Amino acid sequence: MPELPPTVTEWPAAKVRDTFISFFEAKEHVNWVSSPVVPLNDPTLLFANAVQTNLLGTADPNTPLSKLTRAWNTQKCIRAGGKHNDLDDVGKDTYHHTFFEMLGNWSFGDYFKREAIEWAWELLTEVYKLPTDRFYATYFGGDEQLGLAPDDEARDIWLKFLPLDMYFHLVDNFWEMGDTGPCGPCTEIHFDRIGNRDATSLVNNDDPTCIEIWNLVFIQFNRESDGSLKPLPAKHVDTGLGFERLTSILQNKMSNYDTDVFLPIFDAIHLATGAPLYSGKVGTEDVDKVDMAYRVVADHIRTLSFAIADGSCPGNEGREYVLRRILRRAVRYGSEVLKAQEGFFNGLVGVVVKVMGDVFPELKQHEMHIRGIEKFKKAAQEEAFVLWDTYGFPLDLTQLMAEERGLTVDVTGFNIAMDEARERSRNAQNKKAGGAIVMDADATAALHKMGLLQRMISASLHGSRLVDELDHESVIKAIYTGTEFLESAAAGDEVGIILETTSFYAEQGGQIFDTGSLEGSCGSFQVCNVQIYGGFVLHIGSVTGEIDRFSVGDKVICKVDYDRRKLIAPNHTCTHMLNFALREVLGNHVDQKGSIVLPEKLRFDFSHGKPIHPDHLRRIESIVNDQIKDELDVYGKEATLADAKRINGLRAVFGEIYPDPVRVVTIGRKVEDLLADPDNAEWLSGPIYQIHERLRHLLFYQKRELLRNRRITAVTTDGAFKAMELAFSLEQEVDAASDAEGSLLEKKVASLRSRVDAAPIPHPRKLISGPRFHYFRKEQKKIAEENTQKAVKAATEMADGAASDGKAFCISLVDVGLDTTAVREAVLKVIEQKGISVMVFSTDETTNKAVVYAGVPENGEKFKQLEVSEWLTAALGPLKGRCGKGKGGLAQGQEAMDVATKFASMKLS
Repeated sequence: MPELPPTVTEWPAAKVRDTFISFFEAKEHVNWVSSPVVPLNDPTLLFANAVQTNLLGTADPNTPLSKLTRAWNTQKCIRAGGKHNDLDDVGKDTYHHTFFEMLGNWSFGDYFKREAIEWAWELLTEVYKLPTDRFYATYFGGDEQLGLAPDDEARDIWLKFLPLDMYFHLVDNFWEMGDTGPCGPCTEIHFDRIGNRDATSLVNNDDPTCIEIWNLVFIQFNRESDGSLKPLPAKHVDTGLGFERLTSILQNKMSNYDTDVFLPIFDAIHLATGAPLYSGKVGTEDVDKVDMAYRVVADHIRTLSFAIADGSCPGNEGREYVLRRILRRAVRYGSEVLKAQEGFFNGLVGVVVKVMGDVFPELKQHEMHIRGIEKFKKAAQEEAFVLWDTYGFPLDLTQLMAEERGLTVDVTGFNIAMDEARERSRNAQNKKAGGAIVMDADATAALHKMGLLQRMISASLHGSRLVDELDHESVIKAIYTGTEFLESAAAGDEVGIILETTSFYAEQGGQIFDTGSLEGSCGSFQVCNVQIYGGFVLHIGSVTGEIDRFSVGDKVICKVDYDRRKLIAPNHTCTHMLNFALREVLGNHVDQKGSIVLPEKLRFDFSHGKPIHPDHLRRIESIVNDQIKDELDVYGKEATLADAKRINGLRAVFGEIYPDPVRVVTIGRKVEDLLADPDNAEWLSGPIYQIHERLRHLLFYQKRELLRNRRITAVTTDGAFKAMELAFSLEQEVDAASDAEGSLLEKKVASLRSRVDAAPIPHPRKLISGPRFHYFRKEQKKIAEENTQKAVKAATEMADGAASDGKAFCISLVDVGLDTTAVREAVLKVIEQKGISVMVFSTDETTNKAVVYAGVPENGEKFKQLEVSEWLTAALGPLKGRCGKGKGGLAQGQEAMDVATKFASMKLS
């Protein structure tokens, strides 16, 4: 019987990974780079937790992805929330992680179960030379409710390698990412670390000595929104082999944490904290929890390093809140158990980069940003479903946090609310805002079977210059309702139309879709939305008119609303000039993280580790406007993906998959020149215009700090000039406000500040308004002090006179406008210093209003006869004034001064 390798040196982690790669490259698999752990444009998924997220969905036939048949990769995975969550197990045992590598091989409509199982067995037993009698396998046992039979095909293949007592069926051997999407039966490969025993009862029983190492998923269904399973048009294979677990087996270690994957991090933790050396204890043996703390800290620094490198950051919502939770957990174990000093956690980033940076170069690229991890304040507690529905925070993580604090979660209430939410979601599954009809994999597969190919010509090329505003003739190739294809659509029908070719631009790359109409001999079709599914452009809208009808084969004219596009396209152009300017001013570390291009504005998100200084913001805006003034030409040309990537300064969105050939658009230089001598180009898709034809000015009106990322919102062309006009108008109002006094000035300043903050005006103009508001506050404070002194002086002088005349009260008129603070202070001073009842009036001629305060000493029998609110009510009654009783014998009212003297004289006589 073969023996296990005895040392780390024979199978270091790097060799384990390289051997896997070499094996599948020999089987004609190609490398497909790991998708980010932060899913691109998928808010429904917290993290990439098993499969390549950029391999999900329907592939555009123009992209390299559509040409893949076999692929290998080492996928970065995080399981810390949602359906697949290992957070509560990390540290407690020796084989769970929140971050791990998943070695995988894929087949896209090529090989299936036989090859997948046979190759897995070959690699494990003949290449890695692991003992054959240590393996156990499971396969799908069927599901009567779903009408699924047991996976006898997988069982029969395993019969070639394993005896009957070492493989068995399980009902839950059915893999799916979520409530909907691709899924299918799977077979799991388990390994017994001990050997020479019957470990059947330990399989899938959370025993660290018999663990699952490889899951082979046979994707052959799609889970629909109603819960049903629909067979996919092609069958695929997706496998995942746990890198850390395999390494521990090959190095003959009982724990993943005892391998050279983690030992360098443990050494760094020991040096940083001075804690006792890691000894691998678990459970009751780990009395002081030191070893558990080692595992928690080492695991969590890996998770956070990769998540931050891929564009996320600890925060307050969704996946960012999960990262915040992980950060706090790691820091807590480090400080409370390992007795580490503040800031130790940041210092561990370097060892993670050293250990894993060669395999995942993004760690090296973003090392300084990763080190910028900060502490965050505790978030407010919310109900479980509100946390999930509003913030994307998973139930299991809520339960874990509640358990740590001795609390429980209303799971029954959560499930009821979840069922209601799912029902609402199902009702709207195939219809989005704006009448968007969704095409699934079956629909696009049907189009391929029809032999349909479609290309979008959103801007035709005249030479190498971009030309637009041309009506385009095409033919209807398919009509789709969201559930089925029709031969024709009648008046009022809302459908999606596939054309042979189209001049409509579909929503993509952050730019909103075109609108317009399709005109034919049988009527008009109003296009309200345009989307791409699997490379097919779907024109969504409705047939207008009472007798109009459109049929497959009809010729139509594409009439794009070019007036609307004229507003959108300059904004698209500016996103690329803005990208260039940001890197010029802030540095080459700036990466685009998203954009939205609308008719009325553009929004650009980008990575930058700190707030942008106003001077930098002005310089960035200036660079873009200088390019606009230069009236640079815009050129476009298709090039192969390989040639395009040679262009120096090429910009692409991290995680996006680009078609081949790709459209290269340049500003200021011809594409041919750049391909011949690559230098300074922008890589994008979508219509952009000659700068001097459409684009006249750009200005920023809002910037936001999105944790580690930043966001700039801007307007161009007429929107920019309207924003400047609004800014000028508001500045005039701000200047005019200086003529106001007292409470009127206060109200005007408050109103103007709110309007300036919300207004779409140039951000620097907002900054200019700031000092003016500060000046007004200083002036307000100065005026308030003067008013108080004036009111107190006038009221006390009047009180002196009243006291000299033997009166127990006084009525005083002061000139401080509607300054209630000054009037109130005058009343308090008279009571405090003179000990008599007092009523003070102040009027404002511009508003024809008055403010009145009255006060009565709380001590003294004679003053009990004069109740302050009755006094004010009597005084204000004839003038329809109002009063409210205050504390300590004070009351406030508006307008008056008439009956006060008679009332007080009567009560105090």
